[in-house]
Amino acid sequence: MILRIAILFMSACGVISDSILIAFYPQFFEMRYGLTSTVHVGAYIAAISIAVMCALPFWAKLTRRIETLHLLWITQFVAGSLAIASAHAPTVQVYWVLTMLMFVMKASYLLLFPYLMREEKPENHGLVIGMVAVVVHVGAIFGASVGGTALQHLGPEASMYLMSGGDFIQMGICLFLIYSGNNTRINKEKTRTNNDEATKNNEQALAGKAETLTRPAGALIALTKLSGLMVLFDMSAYLVRPFFSVYWESIYSSGNQTITGIVFAIPGMVAIIGLIVNKSFLKNKFHYLDNTAVNLLIGATGLLLQASSSPLLVLIGRCLYGWSLFQVVVKLEVTLFRISQPAFYDRDFAVANFFQNLGVLLASFAAGYIVSWIGVPMSFALAAAGFIFTAIIDRSLFGVDRHHQYGLAASKTHQPKQFALEEG
Repeated sequence: MILRIAILFMSACGVISDSILIAFYPQFFEMRYGLTSTVHVGAYIAAISIAVMCALPFWAKLTRRIETLHLLWITQFVAGSLAIASAHAPTVQVYWVLTMLMFVMKASYLLLFPYLMREEKPENHGLVIGMVAVVVHVGAIFGASVGGTALQHLGPEASMYLMSGGDFIQMGICLFLIYSGNNTRINKEKTRTNNDEATKNNEQALAGKAETLTRPAGALIALTKLSGLMVLFDMSAYLVRPFFSVYWESIYSSGNQTITGIVFAIPGMVAIIGLIVNKSFLKNKFHYLDNTAVNLLIGATGLLLQASSSPLLVLIGRCLYGWSLFQVVVKLEVTLFRISQPAFYDRDFAVANFFQNLGVLLASFAAGYIVSWIGVPMSFALAAAGFIFTAIIDRSLFGVDRHHQYGLAASKTHQPKQFALEEG
């Protein structure tokens, strides 16, 4: 329980740190370096995705040699130090170099997710992923609100100092867990000692380094299809993110970036409601709320409403979009662990995260050009079309709901052959 709380809190710190500027990069670059290019902002956010998607598989592989928490306290210390250095970057080129290195280091905290999932029983995965999703969204609320206020009243340098604070807090929690003895050395002791508390599923993760790890035939195909859906979904979901704050300020000219940050983070508030509904009788009463296609259509409707010039319709659209985002993300993440096995959690999560970041990368590049070419409202319409296309592809080629319920048994192969995958 202590480990779960600590990891959730560390995840919150990481998300808050990442969210401080994510909604305000157009304003940040204009204030700090006098740059107003939408293409530049899109390219920078895309570069962040590239840094994360390339770094995470490396960190995942490194955790086979170094225990996760021992790795994280070092990487988060370096990330925080680079954030402070970035606050004093004299040119935008130096800022790019320092912050890309910072995000490479930051990416390692994403390994907390599979680290925690190995400690949880399979029947708790849905609850834990829902909790993580809420933590992520609530962190985004707080981070965006604080980021907007800091940028408006304290300046861009203060925003970077706040980002570093999240990294140093994560470092401190890692050291606390290490020296208090509350951490479990999953990848070293537990994985290699076959201790008697492991469940039958976890016993697959306890094979020694010299042993051959196996997974059912069809697992890699299922992972590939799921990753493809993640690309489509994330590309659509994040197409509207880079310039939403600019768009909102153009239709609601309050001049208050704190309000802008709160509106940007409305999906996070809806995520809390989503978690409550998912764990209440309402989900059984209204079973369609758990249908992926329905939630994608709800999200598409919300995106179209945000394309209007009415602040009220935009707010309603943010709520519908937030509901869809939470429900679909949780469904995809739970399905990932349903088709994976504990021994492969790190690698499968790294693969899925790579494709998720690929979607964000494509969205970020596209957003800059779309906004400069046909304006922000059309980006909402294109994102809505992407949600609908994702629903069509899912029903035609994969079936998230079936795999969420039955795991690999949802495939048409009733008795899958076993094939070997060498560790190393």
